[in-house]
Amino acid sequence: MTVRAAGEHRAAVGTWAAGAAGAAGAGLAGSWAYLRAGAGPADVARDLAVGWSFAVAGLVAWRLRPANPTGRLMLAEGITWFVGNLQGSGQPVVFALGAWGEALNLAVLAHLLLVYPEGVPGGPAERGVIRTGYGLVAVGGLVRTLAYDPAVEGAGASYLACGRCGPNALLLVHDHRLFAAVDLTYRWAGVALTVAVVLSLVRRWRTSGPARRRVLLPAWVAVALAVAFVGWEILHVLAPDTLAGAGTYLTVPSDLSQVAVPVAFLTGLLRMRLRRASVGGLVIAAGNDPTPQRLQEELRRALGDPTLRLGLRSGSEGRHGPVFTDPAGAVLRIASGAVTTGTAARAAGGAADPLPTTAPATAPTTPVPATAVPHGTGRRGQAVTVVRDGRETPEAVLVHDSALHSDPELMRAVSAALRLCLRDSRLRGENDALATRALESRRRLLRAADEERRRLERDLHDGAQARLVFALMGLARLRARLAGGDAALRSDVAETERTLREALEELRDLAHGIHPAVLARSGLGPAVTALAERCPVPVVVAAGPERYPALVESTAYFVVCEAVGNATRHASPRAVGVTVRPDRGRLVVEVSDDGTGGADPGGGGLRGLADRVGALGGTLEVSSAPGAGTRIRAELPCG
Repeated sequence: MTVRAAGEHRAAVGTWAAGAAGAAGAGLAGSWAYLRAGAGPADVARDLAVGWSFAVAGLVAWRLRPANPTGRLMLAEGITWFVGNLQGSGQPVVFALGAWGEALNLAVLAHLLLVYPEGVPGGPAERGVIRTGYGLVAVGGLVRTLAYDPAVEGAGASYLACGRCGPNALLLVHDHRLFAAVDLTYRWAGVALTVAVVLSLVRRWRTSGPARRRVLLPAWVAVALAVAFVGWEILHVLAPDTLAGAGTYLTVPSDLSQVAVPVAFLTGLLRMRLRRASVGGLVIAAGNDPTPQRLQEELRRALGDPTLRLGLRSGSEGRHGPVFTDPAGAVLRIASGAVTTGTAARAAGGAADPLPTTAPATAPTTPVPATAVPHGTGRRGQAVTVVRDGRETPEAVLVHDSALHSDPELMRAVSAALRLCLRDSRLRGENDALATRALESRRRLLRAADEERRRLERDLHDGAQARLVFALMGLARLRARLAGGDAALRSDVAETERTLREALEELRDLAHGIHPAVLARSGLGPAVTALAERCPVPVVVAAGPERYPALVESTAYFVVCEAVGNATRHASPRAVGVTVRPDRGRLVVEVSDDGTGGADPGGGGLRGLADRVGALGGTLEVSSAPGAGTRIRAELPCG
């Protein structure tokens, strides 16, 4: 950590500690004044529970997300909760400040509700409501305080009993009717402001996706309380005597219910942290099949946002940079205005106008807190997160609910997991491509060798074998002409003819071993049958007349040749069985014997067979326990 960073960290910790101390001091001072105003220990305990629950929740939120103003607003709500209690202090100036800021916590609460969870208002209307709330307290609260005489107005003007409240250092106008009019106007303005906050939250709820609605749940707990406050306030304005006796009983549940608001906020925070912890399972969930569709489904599950769209770089370029497509192959449209301050992530409108790659980027994951509209939708409140590779080049985008930006660490974790999945997928693709090229290369070599075998067999058949046959025919004619001639000459001719016939048979066997003509002419079944007929050991063949690709047939034939040859030479079997059959697009060849077993799969012949079978993408299995015979099974793809 650099000296500057260490200094900033100490300053942040000091500010946080000052906020905690301020909340503690405000609670203690407010409780002392509340007791002095006539409250009982139970009332003070309830009051402390509400105010300090907001303060603690705010401190936790501030600690977890220091860049988000939400935590500081919750802390401010906890501190301002006790401002009205200062009216019981007995000090004129302190009383005036308490009366002036009695409703300040309501303005802070409205601010908190309208900016949760991002910490910033959603538009001009919400900013206007926030400013109006603070302005109402600053101006309306001051005007009300200037005409507020606690000795005249009594307990009805404040939530405090105020038996020992006052005097008011800011009292300028001693007119009960004027105060009643100002107080009534002030209360009705508060009712109107509360209604505006509720309407704004309703609008946000209606235009939000499922992920944002879950995040907004704490705000709706507060909305329910606000509605209750509105009803209470309207009854108080229209019929103040109606709640004269019920006010005491309603205060207890209303204060206790407000504890649910910071608890709900904290619950939301903890739920997001648990969701962040579950992101580690994203890579595992994607498993061995990290397809774009699977990744998008797992991202939606991990983030709790069923509207999330994953866009992968397509390889083509638009007017402003690379084009991204969703798992279905559709171009991902990103609305104009999705700009990230200080980074290269910019999205312009159009079908091929996503993100440029020329400007420097500050982080591999770039959140874009602006409205982004994916192809085919028009929902607002969405944002874009750009996922970059190690060279800071955008390789994917996430179009998601902007509420997820309230937890930047969650988005960083998800982006890191996505980056890992994409890297794994890319490496898998490259590895598969290399394996495919290697397999094709081996197949080409095998095909070339097989063609060379065929050519050599044809050359022997059409060349040397034909000449030997002609020579035998000539000797036969010569023998016929010497029928009554010299006996020694006839013997030499007969010996030469016998030698030529043996040479011809050997040459035919050699040609058959190189590539049997029956294999190319009639197929694998007849070729294996012909091989069995020449074997000195009984061979039982089960093979159909089906034809297969030439390279597959020749490979299968040589598997049978090698297996039968090994059995007859080394295993002393009583019989050998050969089975050739198709099985779901593959050719299965099995050769088994009842010999001595103990064949070595790593031997030269079997190892060569395994290489030849593997070159076609097939498999070779050898089972040869000593004394239990040998079983060789080869599977070859026929596609």
